[in-house]
Amino acid sequence: MAKLQSTEIVGVANRPATICSNSVCMWFDTTNLKPMASYCGYGVGSWSSGGALSVARYRINTSGFGTQNEGLIAGGNGPLACTEEYNGTSWSVGGALITARRWATGAGTQNVGLVAGGFTNVNVGNTEEYDGTSWSAGGALATARYALAGAGTQNSGLAAGGATVLSCTEEYDGTSWSGGGALITGKRQLAGAGTQNVGLVAGGYIGGVVSCTEEYNGTSWSAGGSMIAARYTLAGAGTQNAGLVAGGYIGGVVSCTEEYNGTSWSAGGALSVARYTLAGGGSQIAAFVAGGYSTTAASCTEEYNQTLVLVDCVL
Repeated sequence: MAKLQSTEIVGVANRPATICSNSVCMWFDTTNLKPMASYCGYGVGSWSSGGALSVARYRINTSGFGTQNEGLIAGGNGPLACTEEYNGTSWSVGGALITARRWATGAGTQNVGLVAGGFTNVNVGNTEEYDGTSWSAGGALATARYALAGAGTQNSGLAAGGATVLSCTEEYDGTSWSGGGALITGKRQLAGAGTQNVGLVAGGYIGGVVSCTEEYNGTSWSAGGSMIAARYTLAGAGTQNAGLVAGGYIGGVVSCTEEYNGTSWSAGGALSVARYTLAGGGSQIAAFVAGGYSTTAASCTEEYNQTLVLVDCVL
């Protein structure tokens, strides 16, 4: 039998300790001297209110990145240059973008971030890199565009889709962008998640709303499971095998959330405030969304969390 790698210890009533590895747990009932086993999983998540943005904004699309406790958004409708940093409780002002823009995409973390593309009165191709304090110029996209999806890190970024080029993908190495594999279905206003070599896009718009999901392996895109609700201008977070989308527009603003397991989507908890053109970041079990548009520009932030579920049996 392979040795179980201990990655998490969970206390359970009448069972002193649980040793978890990935999604499988094992322990011994020291009272009755019986080996026990348990499946560790997560229940459906729910959204709760977080701190409000200093500046209400929308058309930030996927320009949110980082984690639930170290989030970042930049730009927005206006266009805006302002950046805000989240500490899990409240937002504070960060360094202003060099080029104010809306409909840009983001990647990376709060202290090592990236924005690319966007729209002023024309398509924007320039990239900016964030060091936790200020933005500096990076290499420009080969194809200027807006309403694109982003994923990855500052030194290993991914940009896909967008108006008006729709299907092209580019990869960033920390200095310059190079061409990647084209999307199967070109689209704009789509959500992105994951990394440069294990990426994910979902939803979007091209002559109509789409529900399709695509997965990237660093070279080419392949079809994933379709979303339950087709939509565009939605927020994305997480990874290719543990993705999350929330909000968006179908013919009206929506609040629905969906979780991806690498194969199919399932329903998650609904946003408290339905909205679209919002920013998102974090993981499937600890995400955030901020801003967006419902009937007016939104300043509200919501945090998504899932609860650990244990189901045990006697071996």
